This record gives sequence, structure tokens and C-alpha cells, in this order.
Amino acid sequence: MAQLSYLPHTEADVQAMLEHVGVNRLEDLFSDVPARFLHKGAYALPDALSEQEIRDYFASLEAMNARLKVFVGQGAYDHYTPSVIPYLCSRSEFLTAYTPYQCEISQGTLRYIFEYQSMLCALTGLDVSNASLYDGPTAAAEAMRMAIACTRKKTRVLLSATLLPHVIKVVQTYAKFYGVEIGLVQADGGQTSLEALKAELAKDDVAGVIVPSVNRYGIIEDLTGFADAVHAQKAILIEYCDPSALAVVKTPAEWGADVAVGDGQSLGLPLSYGGPYVGFMTVKKEHMRKMPGRIVGQTVDKDGRRVFVLTLQAREQHIKREKATSNICSNESLMALWVTIYLSLMGPEGLKEVNRISTDGAHYLKAELLKTGKFEDVFPDKPFLKEFVLKPKQFPGLMQKKLEEAGFFAALDTEEGYVSFCVTEKRSKEEIDRLVTIVKEG
Repeated sequence: MAQLSYLPHTEADVQAMLEHVGVNRLEDLFSDVPARFLHKGAYALPDALSEQEIRDYFASLEAMNARLKVFVGQGAYDHYTPSVIPYLCSRSEFLTAYTPYQCEISQGTLRYIFEYQSMLCALTGLDVSNASLYDGPTAAAEAMRMAIACTRKKTRVLLSATLLPHVIKVVQTYAKFYGVEIGLVQADGGQTSLEALKAELAKDDVAGVIVPSVNRYGIIEDLTGFADAVHAQKAILIEYCDPSALAVVKTPAEWGADVAVGDGQSLGLPLSYGGPYVGFMTVKKEHMRKMPGRIVGQTVDKDGRRVFVLTLQAREQHIKREKATSNICSNESLMALWVTIYLSLMGPEGLKEVNRISTDGAHYLKAELLKTGKFEDVFPDKPFLKEFVLKPKQFPGLMQKKLEEAGFFAALDTEEGYVSFCVTEKRSKEEIDRLVTIVKEG
């Protein structure tokens, strides 16, 4: 192996590592990767460039990205980001701060995590928040593990079939490797069926149930009776939420949920080709010892001043994976800071306004699309906020291509053969009308 000057490992180091893991060559570490995905031949790397040439080169790469008007949601939402947020988050004390174990020198970091937790508790109505998890789907998977830990002898976790598809898949992946059995609760009329849930609960092996607040079709779920049915079987109810929508819909606490999880991306985090995201989890007080992630508490120092510390969890939670509550041993605290600033700027009334504008736009778009005669309304009587699905009367491929050519990302295919649309406060009436015109012409 050619030894590169900036790699600290000697040939002897590398050979010792290979012998320890039981392979002969570094290439053997990638033997599970299908050959068609492995690069063959030399890398197309340019020669040494000046600083200006490098800037021009990356600018040319950036110009290749398609900049589309986003009319799609499905768990990632194009909400407005106040310009002050990236400015504040780029301050050096935030960018360089990492693990706040030494509370005497980490009060700034600990304080904003505490504020983040407080705001998430206010949004969900539950008692304790962590800070934080990678994204919404992994937060749901951690809640699945929590359900097993909280109920001990129960072996199964139920997922609503109306959860976002990628949430279901991530939970199923976690469950496979933790030996947890997953069951699906079928939908009735576009939302989780209470009768189907009761039939599954009657088997008396269910540790927890994960249901959405706003589901994969954009429908606001009616969870009346769910908490009573789940708690009667000594299981826990977990609600998967869009936290932005919690400003105007019933909170998990109001529905009787024990745990709330979701993705904080809708709280001002811009879309960026797949990340970053920030998963959240809030719980009732009796479950906080089983909760993964960091918890920051408030206390006073010897002089009576308000201070903040990591609390309620052993250090193993963060540094010893085999002893930790969770194998996610880091957090997304920079993104938690982003969410904290966003919520501070928007306030309750600002969040309500975001939902009002988004809802008005989405209902207007749906009505105009139905007027084109190219769609069927599959859930005409179900309430929705910013997102909805329609059934196209013919294959939608050409329409999607025309929309993309005109600068729109819209009409995303779903597993059921529907197409999904979403409108946020960033989309203007002129943009909506232009989208509808393209659909008519297509």
C-alpha cells in the first residue's frame, strides 16, 4: 500500500489492524460492496489550482444544481429561514462548541440546549425533552426501543401504515437488528384505523404504538380513543409529529401520548440536498430515565446564580456505546441552536401565521388542480394543512417533466399511485397559478 504523508498510520499499524479484524488486505474491508458500485481506474482530479481557479471550479459545479420551486413535502419542508439565524449560528463560540461535559466553561451551549428543550416541551405539551437525535426517523426508531425498555416483557411495536414511508423503513431496520417484532396498523379512509389497532392490541404483546399527528397523505389524524386503547394494554403511545404544525393542531399531550418524536427541520432548517436534520423527542416524566440523548437541567451555583448542567443520565450515555441507552452517542446541538433561534424569533403568533399562509395556499392549489379535471380527490372530507395527495387520471410522468422544466419540483409519486403536493409560506399565488397553468397545458 502506498503510504501517504498525511496519514499517521505506518504499514505495521495497518497490518496489525487487518490481522485483528481477520482480513488480509484493505480491499477486503469493502468485499460486501457490489462490484458495479466500486470505482475502477484513476480518479479524475485536476492538477494544482490557484485559489481563484478553485473558487471558479466549485462555482461551476454549483451551477449544475437545479434550483426549483419546491411544492413537495413528505417530511422535508421548504419553510422560510430568517436571515439572522445563519449569522448567529456561525459565531465561533457556537461552531466550535462540542461536548459540554465541563459545565463551568460550557454555560452558553448548555443554556441554549436548555432553551431548546423548554420550547419543544411547550410545543408538545410533554414534560421532558432531550437534545437531540439525528433526524425524525431515527428518533422514531429510538422511541421504538424505549417502548420495549419501558414495558419489559412486551415484544412487539405497532406502526401506523399512514406514517411516512421512510420513517417506517428506518424503524423496521432498527427493529430487525434489535430483535423487535414490528406490526402495521392498517388505514381506513386515509387515517389510522382505531378498530385495526384494537385488534392488534388484543394479542397482549404490544409494547408501544407509533402513530402520526399529520400523516403521509397530509391528513390531520383524529386520535380520539387511541391513548385509552393503548394504555389499557399497558403499552405506550408514541406520536410522530411535524413540530411546525403543533402550533395549530392538538398536541401529543392533549391526545394522551406518552412520547412525541419527529424532525425539527420544519422549524426553519433550509432544504439542503438531504440534510442536516434534527430529531427531537419529548416524554412524560415517568419515562425520562429511558430517553436517549442529552438532557440539560437548571440549578444554582454556590452564589445562588442560575446555571445549567447535564443531568439525569450517566456519562456512559455519551461515551460507552455498549452501556448507553442509545447507540446514538452524539447530538445535533448546532441544529438545536438553529431551531431555538427560529422559535424565539417566530413566537407562537408567528408559527400560527406560517401555518395560516401555508394552509391557505395548499387549499387554493388543491381546488385549482381539481378544476383542471386531471385529478381525483381521494380524501375529499379529510382535514389537511399544507400537504395533500391527489390521484392522477393518467400517468403523471409527462406532467412532472414539464413542471421540472419550468422550474417546479411538484407532483411527487407515492407508493399508492397518488401524487403529493405541498405549499409553504414561501410559495406565492403567482407561483401556484403558474404551476396550475403548466398542469393544464400538460
